[in-house]
Parts: sequence; structure tokens; C-alpha cells
Amino acid sequence: MGRFTRAGVLVGTLGLVASLALSGCGADPVAAEFVPGETPGATETSTPGTPGTPSGPPLAVSPADGSKSRPVSVEIAAKLPDGGEVTQVKLTTADGAEVKGALRRDGSSWVPSAPLKWSTRYVATVTASQPDGTVSEGASTFTTMAKPGSMINSGLYLFDDRTYGVAMPVVAEFHPGIPEKDRAKVQKRMFVQTDPPQPGAWHWVGNGTQAYYRAPEYWKPGTMLSVRIALAGIPLSNGRYGNVDRTTTAKIGSAFEMKVANSDKQMRVYENGKLVRTLPVSLGKKKTPSSSGTLVVMEKKESTVFDTMDDPDPDNRYVTDIDFAQRITWGGEYIHAAPWSEHVQGRQNVSHGCVNVSMADARWLFQRTKIGDPITITGTERKLAAGNGWTAWNLSWSDFVKGSALPVPEGGAGPSL
Repeated sequence: MGRFTRAGVLVGTLGLVASLALSGCGADPVAAEFVPGETPGATETSTPGTPGTPSGPPLAVSPADGSKSRPVSVEIAAKLPDGGEVTQVKLTTADGAEVKGALRRDGSSWVPSAPLKWSTRYVATVTASQPDGTVSEGASTFTTMAKPGSMINSGLYLFDDRTYGVAMPVVAEFHPGIPEKDRAKVQKRMFVQTDPPQPGAWHWVGNGTQAYYRAPEYWKPGTMLSVRIALAGIPLSNGRYGNVDRTTTAKIGSAFEMKVANSDKQMRVYENGKLVRTLPVSLGKKKTPSSSGTLVVMEKKESTVFDTMDDPDPDNRYVTDIDFAQRITWGGEYIHAAPWSEHVQGRQNVSHGCVNVSMADARWLFQRTKIGDPITITGTERKLAAGNGWTAWNLSWSDFVKGSALPVPEGGAGPSL
């Protein structure tokens, strides 16, 4: 049985305490689970192209020949003649081990598929063709930097082989937050690919501790999300470096959506767009209102304890066993069973901010929901605060893309690799 308190939200091993005013049923110091990271050092088989025999002038390759202390996040590029196109990039260690990688779709650079090793010498060879058929080649030998002493912590809230709801954003987390001046280069190292293809964009929260990736609309059911947050070795302006790369492939399941209206205190549940059930609810009373907005199920616990004994308001202090709890904000709002309020559900708001439903309805919901399922609440006295949960869908698409550190094409961007 888990225990939720209102002392603050500890996110994973980051030590990131939510700076939100706690409200509702209770926030817990829950340790977030993240995708395992890949530290610098992996080498794999390369993916060569088919170059011709060099017949043109040599290429100037980056990193420059003889350069030292290059970040392990370094990408391979070359200065190309007008109309030139890279046909092959080969990267090897001094002992000949080849490194796997992929060319960015815009041809600007070649990205290793895993972080390079610390304090290691590499040889990069780039081959390019010109419109007249001329083939040019360039080579560079460079050395990566020693492992730095100061790194940020990071996390990714997606796991391999798990199925999520249609509103599940890709959530990358950083502690301390990424400085605003560094967000564009970090965002360039955050790769998302969808199958079937759907455009998307990143959005940074104000303090840089999280970035969300979503599409203009909810994900299509059955979508596969392939994500790489290639943070390892990125130098930041605060003197720190990125710690690890994280990669995952996750699946989006069927469309399950909850819509709660304070006007009639009913939850309408939709599966694949069809209304399947209407449930009476009790929302937060006026002193502790529920948040209106589009929220996402972030965590589920079949049984737990809400402990709010540290609340400054004596009227909000209690310790209560809770069944079928589904977290929807960091500040302590949940959907959960509340047998003590069943007699007023559908008629009166009496909760501390949570969405109260009957024991039977809570069980029914719990058996069907997934992490990432959306719940939209309307008509309460408080608006959902940005960052109080995974609030990516609480913004219109036009407002969402304003939070990107890079330009976003109309309708969203495709994959960069």
C-alpha cells in the first residue's frame, strides 16, 4: 500500500520538489520511475552508404582534424559545395571499432546512435557527391573530452513495451532545469518518431525542468512512439553536462476519454469516441476546488493512504485509506473511490479537490484506464496551472508550439532522423 502525503512531490532521483501550492486530496513524495539511461561508451556496427571514388576537392570535416576535448554528444558534419549531398559517414575508434549512426533528414550532420566514449580518439570520414557526379571525401581525427565532474539529472516518463492512453505526452525531465539559452541545442537532441507518422512539437515549461512532446491532436490509437533523449555529454551554459541517453519504444492503446462537467456533476466516459457510461461525481468544494482543464492520468494505485496532516489549514488535515486512486495533478488531485460521499455524488461538491466517484464506479474506471488517458474537467472555480501534472493538452496547438525552442512548421514537425 502506497502512502501519499502533502509534503511535496519528489520526482525520481532528481530531488525535484514541485513548487506548486498543494491542494486537493494530497500530494505524495512518490519516486518516479524512468527509462534506464545509456552512458557514454557504446560502439556498434556502422551504417555505410555507397560512395564513389573521390574525384573532387577534399571536404572540411567537423570536428576539425586534430581537435581535442570534444563533447561525447558531438555530431559529424562537413562543409559541402553548393548542391552537394552526403553519401556516407564512417566513424571509428582508434582500434577500428565502427560506430552506428544516422544522417539528419536535412543533411546537416550525422548523429551517432549512442554516446561516444570519454577520452577516446575517433576517426571520421565523410563522402559527398556533387550534381556533376564529382565525389569528394574528407577525414578528421579528434578526441573526446574526459568525463566532467558536474552533470544534470534527467528522466523520461515512457517505458518499452507498455501501452499508454491517447493523451500521453512524451515527458522529458531535467534537474536542474535547462537554461533558456541552451534549450534549442538540447531540443535538437530529443528525437521522436511515430508510426503511423504524425507531426508534433516540443514545449518547455517555464523553468526548463520539463519538456512535453505531442501532436496537434490526440495520438491515433495503435501508434508506436520511438523516443531518444540524447542528452549525454551536452555542454550547458551553467557549467554542467547532460548525463545519459534514454531510449524507449511505447504503444498508444485504444481511445478512452473522461469528461467531467461541474454544471451537472457527471462524468461522461467515451471509448473510441462512443459514450459508454455516465457516472455521478463530487468535485472539490469551493474552499478546495478541483482544477478545470484537460489533465492526464499519471499514476494508478489500487489502494493507498492520503495523509494531509501537514496542511496549514486544520480543516484539511486527515489520514484516509483510499481505493482505486488515479493521480491527475502533482498538487494532489485524483480520481478515486469515495464511499463516504456517494450520497451526494451527482448533486454536491464536498471533496478536497479530487474527483470522487462511488466504489463500484471507481473499480470500473480503474480496470479500464491507462496512464496517459485524458480527463477534461469544466466549470470549477480554479483553472489548471501549467506544469501541475502533464498539462501538454491544456493548451491549444497554437499556444503549445510557442513553447518550442526551435521553429515549428505549420501543422507540426516530422522526425529529424
